[in-house]
Amino acid sequence: MRILKAFLADDRGATAIEYGLIAALICGALVSGLGVFTGALQGVFNVINNNMTVN
Repeated sequence: MRILKAFLADDRGATAIEYGLIAALICGALVSGLGVFTGALQGVFNVINNNMTVN
């Protein structure tokens, strides 16, 4: 029982878990933003491609 109480009272890994959660949140934002950016960039290239003339 004493080992279980000591394990539950130990908070040394809490900071690492918090940093891991922050990193996961940032990665999720980057992945979702990349999807929006990719679609917009593809649209720009499509407009450029459609407006080019072959001489």
